Amino acid sequence: MNTSAYLIVAVSFLALTGCSTTQPAHDRSAKADPETVLVTYHVKPGKEAEIRALLSRAWEIYRKERFVFAEPHIVVQDTEDGGKPRVVEIFTWVSSEIPEHAPQTVQTIWQQEQSLCEERNGRLGIEPGEVVLIVPSRK
Repeated sequence: MNTSAYLIVAVSFLALTGCSTTQPAHDRSAKADPETVLVTYHVKPGKEAEIRALLSRAWEIYRKERFVFAEPHIVVQDTEDGGKPRVVEIFTWVSSEIPEHAPQTVQTIWQQEQSLCEERNGRLGIEPGEVVLIVPSRK
């Protein structure tokens, strides 16, 4: 991946999490502020199986390192722009600081994810965004 593409991914993840520069991800405290994210992957045609495998590997790393909560974790796939694949993932970081302090293992996975995605209609190949998780009340 070229330097500018890596920079775009890094800036996207920083924008997603804010610009906090406090403690590293592995040094979480009770003040940790969880963050639920919805990440859209505009997958290159023919790379669907690879992105699914890579997202599974990333999830294993996130869970092993205790970077994310076990639930929710939702991954769905559909198509856009004349049948091009799109994958959407929803999960919650244990702390909003984790993405900006991600270890090299996670940054490497993100680079690999980026290589399987493409810009589409003026949008980045990977579009992260913070969302609010709404759980319907049960009556």
